[in-house]
Amino acid sequence: TADVRVIEVNRTNRLARRMDGKSDRLDAEQIARAVLGQTSTATPKAKSGIVEVIRTLRITRSSAVKARTQTFNTLWGVMIGAPSPLRDDLVALTKRTLINRCLQLHPETDDVLTLIDAPARLLTAGVTTALRDLARRWKTLDAEIKTLDKQIEALVRATAPELVELHGVGIELAGQFLVTAGDNVHRIRSEAAFAKLCGVAPQPASSGRTTGRHRLSRSGDRAANSALYIVTIVRMRRHQPTRDYVERRTAEGLSKREIIRCLKRYIAREIYANLPRTTPHSQPPHPHAA
Repeated sequence: TADVRVIEVNRTNRLARRMDGKSDRLDAEQIARAVLGQTSTATPKAKSGIVEVIRTLRITRSSAVKARTQTFNTLWGVMIGAPSPLRDDLVALTKRTLINRCLQLHPETDDVLTLIDAPARLLTAGVTTALRDLARRWKTLDAEIKTLDKQIEALVRATAPELVELHGVGIELAGQFLVTAGDNVHRIRSEAAFAKLCGVAPQPASSGRTTGRHRLSRSGDRAANSALYIVTIVRMRRHQPTRDYVERRTAEGLSKREIIRCLKRYIAREIYANLPRTTPHSQPPHPHAA
């Protein structure tokens, strides 16, 4: 907004850091050299539109999912260590049935201190209370996740309806591609740059005198790379044009790993073509920032 061009330097020179050491001053110097030498030219994400909202909600959802999983694991551990009559009644139940059954548990008393002189009753009441409270926590987190899912779906569909319609690309994967690209998609100059960002650009794996083959890239946004892999696997199973391509390339002698690498590159091109170029509340590129 102040007409100042901003460059994002993701990583300083590892060799220079190893030889010269690490400090704020040295890091600043390496960053300045990277910008002046044009080895770092990336434009940072704007983080000022709908995509940033989607990113924030996705982070919140991911945290809630982890907490829900941890809560159920804790509940299962408590149930396994419960007294035999209580455990035998719960151990064979499915996940949601177990949660609902634990919600219906009624401890003899909520004040376990009143049973301190009866160890057996105290243990049963304590475990029952723990199972009920953990089930309530799981239900709360589950409701929170469902609410976030609805909000994220509405935002993703409003932002990139064409992206969601692609075969194998659901709300979750479309949200990841939007977050990878950012609100200012124009910062990614071409589909090749997007492929590089997603870690699916082919990298030479020979000296040029041998086979000329390429290898998988280990760089880029690994979450976007994982999303591309999921789309590839879905299409290899249920998308007839992709199945035909796999058969043809297999007959040519390519391995499954090489075929997946090629497919991920093609799908990255398709994803880039369907990214929203102008999202609501996003700023157009400044003429001096090109």
